[in-house]
Order: sequence, then structure tokens, then C-alpha cells
Amino acid sequence: MPTVHDVPSDLLIKRLCEHLRRMPQVAPPAWAYYAKTGSHTERPSYDRDWWYTRVASLLRKIYLHGPIGLSKLEAIYGGRKAVGFAPAHHRDGGGSNIRKALHQLEAAGLVAKQTTKGRVVTTKGRSLLDRLSNEIFK
Repeated sequence: MPTVHDVPSDLLIKRLCEHLRRMPQVAPPAWAYYAKTGSHTERPSYDRDWWYTRVASLLRKIYLHGPIGLSKLEAIYGGRKAVGFAPAHHRDGGGSNIRKALHQLEAAGLVAKQTTKGRVVTTKGRSLLDRLSNEIFK
């Protein structure tokens, strides 16, 4: 049976966005349309549905790299920030949007928090990702 490792990430994230949009626990906060995704970005996202893409991407990252903590996820979703004439520096992604998305995934029962190591995908989340991967692979 194919898993997340066997399918292209863009197809899986797009299909997962459609599934998460139907879940009542996952919804963008009111500030999500105006907020930047980190200090390295200059403007808020142009995509109005960026919240669902971020939540789907987080679920996939936790599946692949879990158990993983918030600080590692902030580093993954960070980027380059221009610093005048000096070379660009890395800045971590915004922790608030990652944290809120993780809380929503926990409320949906797809992710669970371990005591010391970070967050892992639950059996419900693993079966969802494997089922979607199997559909995409076919």
C-alpha cells in the first residue's frame, strides 16, 4: 500500500486541503487574512485559502518527521530576510499561526502531543494520510 513517501507532495497537500476544509475543527482565525506568515515575508499571503494549505502541510511534515516540536517547525517554515546591503539572514516562520494550526489538528484528533518530544500523528491522522496517498497513487 502506498504511503505519503510514494506520492508527490503538491498533490497530497491539495487533496488534504479539500478534506480539511470540510472539518469543523479546522477554520482560519479572523486575523489570518491580514497576518504575515513570518518576519521574513514582506506582505500577507495572496492566497485567501493559505490557512488550509499550511495546516495540510503541517500534518504532512509531522507524518514525515514526527515527533517534532514547534521550534523545528518554525525553522522549516522560515525563510531569507533581506538586511539592507548585508547578506540575507534566516528568520524563523511565525510561531502563532503554526501553534494555532497544531491546536486545530489536535482538536480534530489527527495529531497528539507527546510529553517531551513534540507532536506525532495519531492513528486517525495516519490512516487519513495513507488513504489519500493510496487514492492519489491509483
